[in-house]
Amino acid sequence: MSALARLLIGSQFAFNTGFFAVLPYLAGHLSGTLGLGGWLVGLVLGLRTFSQQGLFVVGGALTDRFGPRPVVLAGCALRVAGFAWLARAEAVWAVVAAVVLVGFAAALFSPAVESEVAREAVRLEEAVGLPRTRVLARFSAAGQAGALLGPALGAVLLAGDFRVACGAGAVVFLLVLAGHARLMPRRAGTVGPTRTPSGLGGALRHRRFLALTAAYAAYLLAYNQLYLALPAEVDRTAGSQAALGWLFALSSALVVAGQLPLERWAARRLSWGASVRVGLVVVAAAFAAGGALRGTGGPWSAVVFVVLLAAGQMLVSPAVRAWLPDLVDERRLGLYTGAMSSLAGLVVLVGGAPAGALVGTGWYWPVLAAVALLGAAVVPRGAARGRTGADRAAARDGAGA
Repeated sequence: MSALARLLIGSQFAFNTGFFAVLPYLAGHLSGTLGLGGWLVGLVLGLRTFSQQGLFVVGGALTDRFGPRPVVLAGCALRVAGFAWLARAEAVWAVVAAVVLVGFAAALFSPAVESEVAREAVRLEEAVGLPRTRVLARFSAAGQAGALLGPALGAVLLAGDFRVACGAGAVVFLLVLAGHARLMPRRAGTVGPTRTPSGLGGALRHRRFLALTAAYAAYLLAYNQLYLALPAEVDRTAGSQAALGWLFALSSALVVAGQLPLERWAARRLSWGASVRVGLVVVAAAFAAGGALRGTGGPWSAVVFVVLLAAGQMLVSPAVRAWLPDLVDERRLGLYTGAMSSLAGLVVLVGGAPAGALVGTGWYWPVLAAVALLGAAVVPRGAARGRTGADRAAARDGAGA
């Protein structure tokens, strides 16, 4: 594996470690230490999500224009500034501004890193025959390792103060900034000066891209129920949420340990399209099994739900990332990477309220299983592995872009 791939994978681990050392405890800080009302806490958290997920398309477009290095460095610098500000902020306007800055930093960093790791995975596949999903699986596992370590680190740091956790998060991103400034190669942007709306308009007319995005959005909506259904289920079966942290840790640990073995199995037997479809069927099975086992008592329904959901994630995520470069104009990979995240995030935002309204009813589990199956049904047909550059160009030309 190349030095650039190792840098990007390592930065994903560090980025998630710093992020999850602080953000899981933000709501408690806002409502407890600062005494903000519930509606205001919800608004602040929603603004953070929008400034991150909703603006991924901006970060992707900037990556195409200026290259990944300056966008990554700017994202790291803004995250350091955001955490430092959040540590000191007490007024509502200051808290809102700091949280939005933290979110926008990720909107710059993540599309730049994700599009660059996809490009590097394609290059390694063509140069040395390493399956691109192998690199992307390592990238996914590294992110989950950070998500596993971050909350534990944050819990230790919070023994001191929320400001200490914010300071530690800022230090992590400062180290990421220094590492990229030293090690990330300079690469010019792939497009000249352009207006983002025109590029986004092309993405919104690209039928195969939109179909893959719809499938990914169905997966993301279903996967985000981990944070909605799991707490409710644990509380229902155990009378408290004491086991919730262990189940979240189990989810991350499964991906860290199982992502590469499952990717090797899928790379031998499945095309990228088939991997996405099978993964979504497994996600549907998670909801079907979770609903069927609810009446058995004990923790088994929650455990089975977590295991199957993690397995579905491990099949879907690397395959989607591997497939995207073959579906879109390579010069606009950053834009399309960001647009996919933003559009899928919008679906999660819109679908979150109806899904939440169904929690606790008999309809919740079959409806979410149906969402995952619908996602599997709209996956574009005709995915291949190991195609030549000419084959990819032909596929893009015929995709309706």
